[in-house]
Parts: sequence; C-alpha cells; structure tokens
Amino acid sequence: TTELMDNFAIYFRHVVSNSFYPVPQRAIGVGSAFEGWSPREQDVVYRVFIPMTPPRGHSFHLELDTAGQRRERNFRVRVQLECTCKWKLQGKNRLCFLHHSEEELRRNQDPSLLHTLCTGYYLDVQKTARWFYQLVRAIWPALRQSHRWHLVPLPSRRSCQFKVTSGRESFRIEMLFGVRQGNSDIFVSSQPREAYTESTTWPESYAVAEMKFFKFIAGLVPPDSLHLKCLQFFTRLQLGLGFSTYTMKTIVMHLLTFLPLSEWRRRHFMRRLSDIIESLRYCIEVRHLDHFILGNLNLPGEISVPPEVRMAEPYNLFHHLELDPVAHSE
Repeated sequence: TTELMDNFAIYFRHVVSNSFYPVPQRAIGVGSAFEGWSPREQDVVYRVFIPMTPPRGHSFHLELDTAGQRRERNFRVRVQLECTCKWKLQGKNRLCFLHHSEEELRRNQDPSLLHTLCTGYYLDVQKTARWFYQLVRAIWPALRQSHRWHLVPLPSRRSCQFKVTSGRESFRIEMLFGVRQGNSDIFVSSQPREAYTESTTWPESYAVAEMKFFKFIAGLVPPDSLHLKCLQFFTRLQLGLGFSTYTMKTIVMHLLTFLPLSEWRRRHFMRRLSDIIESLRYCIEVRHLDHFILGNLNLPGEISVPPEVRMAEPYNLFHHLELDPVAHSE
C-alpha cells in the first residue's frame, strides 16, 4: 500500500503542477492497519491520509466552527486568492487573479480553485472527493501496479475508496484528505464524525498524531510486548454491547502512558487485560472517558499539536451516557 501511494503521489504532483487544484502531498498511513492492531485481518481497510497544500495564487485559512458550541472541533477551509504580479517580474508569464480582468483571465487562464472545488469561498469536501476519484482513475493506467492488479472504485462522498484485486487477492484502500494545522500533526480532515456532515465542514483529525503515538511507543516497549495484542483482543471481542473500537483504543493509549512500558510483556498479559476491563468499567460508572489527544497535557514531545489543541478542555467520549440514563443503565 505504501509503495502504491508513493507512486500515486509522484503522478499527483506531476498532473497538478501547472494547475490551480490543491497539491496532494505524500500519503501518511493511519488507523489500525498501520498502527499494528487491525481487528479484522481478513477484511482490512488501509486508510491513508493525504495532506493538501494550496496551488499557486491561493492560500488556505482554517476557520473554527463555533456554531452550537460543539465539543468536537469542526473547521471550514477558506480559500483566498493571492497576488502573483511579482511572478511576472520574475519572467513567469502568469496572470494574477486579483489584478487582471475577468475577461482576460477567462480567455487565457484556467479557472481558480474558487470556481472548481469550492462552495462559495470554502473548499468543498464532496467536490474534492470527486476530483480525487478522477485523478486516481486517470493515473492508474500509468502505474506499473495496473499491469497485474485491477482497480475497482467504491462509492464514497467524502473520501476516495477503491479495491485493488488480482485473482483471489484483494485489498481495500481509503484515501482521506485534508489540510495540516501549521506544522503540527493535527489536520482538518474529509472524514466525517456524524451520519450527515455538511460538505464545507472539515472535522479536526487526530489520526496522524495517534499513529505517531503508537510508533513512539513501539520504540520503547520490550521486544515481547503484547500491548497491541491486548488492544486487538478487545476490539475483536466486541464486548457484546457495541463499544466502539475507538473507545478501546483510547483506553489502551491512556494505560500506555500510565503504566510502565516494561509491564506489557508476555508474562503480564492477563494483568493488562484485567486493567483494560477495569478501566472500561470505571469509565462507564463515572460516565467519563477523556479523548487521548484533545486537552492532553502529557503527550510525548515527539507528537506535535497546536497550543489550542493541547490546552483545550478534554472531550468526554462518554458524554452521551451523561445525557441518556437508559443507555448508561444498559
């Protein structure tokens, strides 16, 4: 998957190099498949995150959506045109979206990003997803993998999903995309949080930061550490009551920062399983489980987060249990 995404990245940059579309950067593997604890080995979805930078003559500005005082942080990506007149002085024969007439621009230059992938002044997730599908389909025949594998696009409104098959072998890839917050490991992402998310809404994503946390832990634990097996055990078990895999992942991440890493070895396996189930029981009783990234002041320094994310009020993943006594009782 990594090799395929690297090949895609080369062609992505080549295709958009002289356009006014976002510039896709190298893909970052995220989620359980790349963190090492995928709960379903026979049905793995390889999720990759593709950072996008603005094309020439444009800039991206992230605007926090404060409507309804949501606990989750959602953003909109405002696209702003920038003056490029200085490029003409440098011998680059390009028109400026700000200082040339609309007629001259229409006659001599492709439309700006505002007129292709935006709704109003804001980058549109669904339009961007359709554009990614078109890119993938156009580039696929040029990749050497296309000689052996067959590409099957899968429906999705806010990402680019496809299956690659060769005989009895097949695997699924989901391309998510978004914009980095400064130089941090926090992004705004195309991945929705709810059943319906507006097309100009980009939820804050912690997937890259969480992947880096597991990578950081992997460099510190003993060779026979079973921390990933513990997480895999509970996500496969499903616990019978619909606890999400993200709930179990969050509990294990907290325990990895609380318990000595030397105590996750094979001989500690049963004790760690007991710790995880006791942590879950306690969190249910008090109806509270803090998000691991948002508002966590104890993150390793290797994970870069903006000050407003580190200092934010921790988000309670069990907030719904506070509001729904029946669900809490069950």
